[in-house]
Amino acid sequence: MLAPVALTITPPSLPPLSEADSSPAVPVSATLAANEVIEARRDRGEPVLPMAFGEAGLPAHRMLRVALSRASGCTAYGPVAGHPALREAAACYWSRRGLPTEAASVVAGPGSKALLFSLMTAIGGDVAVTRPSWVSYAAQASLAGGMAHFVRGYGGVPDADELARSVTSARAAGRRIRSVVVTLPDNPTGQLAPPAAVRALCAAARAHDLVIISDEIYRDLVHDPDAPVTSPAALCPERTVITTGLSKNLALGGWRLGVARLPAGGIGPELRARLLGIGSEIWSAPAGPVQQAAALAFSEPPALAERIALSRRLHGSVARAVARRFAAAGAAVPAPQAAFYLWPDFSPLADVLLGRHGITSDEGLAAKLLHGYGVGVLPGSAFGEESGRLRLRVATSLLYGESDPERHAALNSADPCALPWIAASLDRLDEVLADLTGP
Repeated sequence: MLAPVALTITPPSLPPLSEADSSPAVPVSATLAANEVIEARRDRGEPVLPMAFGEAGLPAHRMLRVALSRASGCTAYGPVAGHPALREAAACYWSRRGLPTEAASVVAGPGSKALLFSLMTAIGGDVAVTRPSWVSYAAQASLAGGMAHFVRGYGGVPDADELARSVTSARAAGRRIRSVVVTLPDNPTGQLAPPAAVRALCAAARAHDLVIISDEIYRDLVHDPDAPVTSPAALCPERTVITTGLSKNLALGGWRLGVARLPAGGIGPELRARLLGIGSEIWSAPAGPVQQAAALAFSEPPALAERIALSRRLHGSVARAVARRFAAAGAAVPAPQAAFYLWPDFSPLADVLLGRHGITSDEGLAAKLLHGYGVGVLPGSAFGEESGRLRLRVATSLLYGESDPERHAALNSADPCALPWIAASLDRLDEVLADLTGP
């Protein structure tokens, strides 16, 4: 009889990361990480104010739910660029906004986030991004094999002179900035760049041969519907790509559907070919049923246009109310202009925060609010800001209610801040800020 043989199983391991042979190590997005901490506190029954995650916080419109259900049998992969009906609807969406578009210039993907990364990969080189800017731009530039160059700006658009200097400096150092990302209107600040800033950006992009990637996911959520929204595609169509989706204006983040508008000529055909090649190897095609519902959404029937108008009113009302609380506590807060974001600066309270809590950075301030009070916000440094500025990014859209009936009530209320559950959140914020900054 043979003696038993002991088997030694060695578990697989990853090779060590090194500068010479590795992909860049990218942490979980700050917005998603903060949301997970908030959910864990909520599960433990601890009070929370969830103001870190930029989710639109509203139920899907019944018309879109019905459309998605009816399309559930659409199981084929379909074209990489997206179904013709969706691309035509998206083209008409842009055309109604003064940007004539053909369906052939539209590419769909599983969310605008995937399209943004794929565009950076397709364009190549380094990427200029505004300081501050959405957390994923810099991370995506790194994942695409490039580097993010932060350029001070306003409302999601980098200062044109600073951009020119950054491009020149990078090239002198042996690096090539090939694209610049702008956000109109902006996350994290909730501001809208003026037309003059966009014109100056376009001039700089032409002078330095940059592709402009214009993230316009919040375009339909400018609080003042009469405020001018100047897309660089209107001024610099030959070198501008626009991305958008349904996650913000119609609160369909979990459906993961985005579209990109490419230049009709110039770099457009080659960029489209590269983008489709990348998409074919990563996502094959966006989800078929979601595309069917998205085609309806981009056609903008009156019921959905009304929903977006109500959303815009709600976002503006609550954002302004929250901004007043931060201002009353002594923070400097730009008046919100779009979406559901605030950008309060606690630098005027630096001595108070240091003396009472030992806070010297925006990371420390965000951590104190989260772990000390259950208030989820993000430090400005997550968006490229210097941590010593004591800036925070605050998202107000998850204060609308815990259930669909509450959220519907908020959506349809002329005074949502008077609703008991929203009023309670505002009162809690008052208490937290008073304790944080008071004597």
